[in-house]
Amino acid sequence: MPHESATPHVTVRTPHGPVRGERHATGVKFLGIPYAQPPVGALRFAAPVPPEPWTEVLDATSYGPTAQRRQFAEVTTIPEPSIPGASTLNLNVFTPDPSPAAGLPVLVWLHGGGFVAGSAASPWYDGGAFNRDGVVLVSLGYRLGIEGFLQLPDAPDNRGVRDWIAALEWVRDTIASFGGDPAKVTVAGQSAGGGAVQTLLATPAAQGLFRAAISASGAVMEPQSREVAEAVSRLFARRTGVPATAAALQDATDAELLAHQDALGAPGPDRGQLPMLVLAPFADGELIPQPVPDALTAGDAGEGIPLMAGFTAHEFNGMPQPDATDADLSGLLAALGLDEHHARLFRDTYASYAGDPAVLSGQAVTDTTFRAPGLAIADARARLGRPTWLYQFDWAGTAPGCAGMAYHCTDLPFAFDVLDAEGVTAALGENPAQHLADAMHAAWVAFVRDLDPGPSWPRYSREGRETMIWDESPRIERDPLSAVRETWARPLPRG
Repeated sequence: MPHESATPHVTVRTPHGPVRGERHATGVKFLGIPYAQPPVGALRFAAPVPPEPWTEVLDATSYGPTAQRRQFAEVTTIPEPSIPGASTLNLNVFTPDPSPAAGLPVLVWLHGGGFVAGSAASPWYDGGAFNRDGVVLVSLGYRLGIEGFLQLPDAPDNRGVRDWIAALEWVRDTIASFGGDPAKVTVAGQSAGGGAVQTLLATPAAQGLFRAAISASGAVMEPQSREVAEAVSRLFARRTGVPATAAALQDATDAELLAHQDALGAPGPDRGQLPMLVLAPFADGELIPQPVPDALTAGDAGEGIPLMAGFTAHEFNGMPQPDATDADLSGLLAALGLDEHHARLFRDTYASYAGDPAVLSGQAVTDTTFRAPGLAIADARARLGRPTWLYQFDWAGTAPGCAGMAYHCTDLPFAFDVLDAEGVTAALGENPAQHLADAMHAAWVAFVRDLDPGPSWPRYSREGRETMIWDESPRIERDPLSAVRETWARPLPRG
């Protein structure tokens, strides 16, 4: 039981040992709690191992070490601190009531960062607003890049995915100590974190660990077969001169691994048809039995699990190649699989951007990475009768460079209701729409609590394709993305 006191600190007892957290305006936060042993030495490329129990009170008043080992501030919207230390498999719990009797719904948050970066210590992931509204928030770190996802013949595949599952098992076994109900867990994430959510839906070992899912701007890289992962490993060995084995990499320094990672990710003709992100979850045939897009659109993945999914309207339009030409755009559309008819349809759909091949190139990547795959999942789930709610975030900020577009990550301060957090003004501009944050955050809370975002947001159906448009005036539109579907959609399975 928590100590009854007006002091700023609260101690709870967990199955592993006592943990001391700190009060905040709407609850208590416990930061940097280990859910697995530090992945160092023999454990660096091993499956996660439960933490050793402790008897002394563990101070959990500051964020723990991050797997991210360098700053990416120049290329990311979200402030994502890098914190040194070995115990990177840790999580944070924000709770309104750290009492085992509270029985509160739980939101487990997986950060983004392309599976090579990101940090659970971001101020944009603060759980205060969720606590205010009766939800326990858990945010977690996991192994990234080479340590998390490079296929190695002498190590378990998809170690980062195994970390997610280990953290969810910790939640199942421990969250009641912090006032959460282990039977009321929603798993959520954005960007790579949204792809993580989709991956967990397709991973049998994760079933039963959560009852609902939110995939915000979720993307999984395609193709993602074992053969592709093995090809990435061969490319790694050719480019670095280091065998792609755990034995060869176990004693590498962080700096050496980052240099290897940069070499692997660099452009070049030897990449062939490999995915844009070469370090990401893949279908290993065991932990992840089949490619995630196939599992979500043609298989049983996600059956019985309500899903809220969506994207921003202009995810990657903020990262164009400024010198792109119309010929470059034509080549990109062809490389993305569009024939002449569909390339013309794409250009017609975005006629307002005509004459700006850089922005059109960003829109093509936005559509193929986020919007078209998200539509395919929503359509397949609607066909199979699985409860699904689809949204598009259209609100555009006034910050320099926004250009009236809704970019990648700009929806998160609204969902978390943290418009006053560090970095939000720089990303969105002055005075972002608090009424939009109120509405969007309330829908997330309702979904986590009730498995439904509320009466004003109907389920997505094959007949109406109802979609929530998060904008200055939030509204439901019927099939607002038909042109995206017609341009990019793949055939859905029969049945």
